[in-house]
Amino acid sequence: MAMTDSLSERPHTVALMRALASKRDPRTIDDLLYLEAWERDPMPTLACTLRAGQIRRANPQLAAEIRAELSRGRPLTRMNAASSPVTVWAPGREIG
Repeated sequence: MAMTDSLSERPHTVALMRALASKRDPRTIDDLLYLEAWERDPMPTLACTLRAGQIRRANPQLAAEIRAELSRGRPLTRMNAASSPVTVWAPGREIG
């Protein structure tokens, strides 16, 4: 899992897609993408665990929704995520 490059990721769950629709701050978007990546494939390093824990504590409802969606085995397919109306921030790009 590339936890250092969550900016280039797209949402894999409907829960995150909904949450990102109202976010504009690039750091917040990066944190929420990181949380989803962590829930999909946790990295067993102290720094990764601490960051994921902080984000999860700040967004307990979203974390629970992401976990529930992933545990049902129904995350967005690559095609669904690519056709998402949510545009994730990346350097040099507007958020839309």
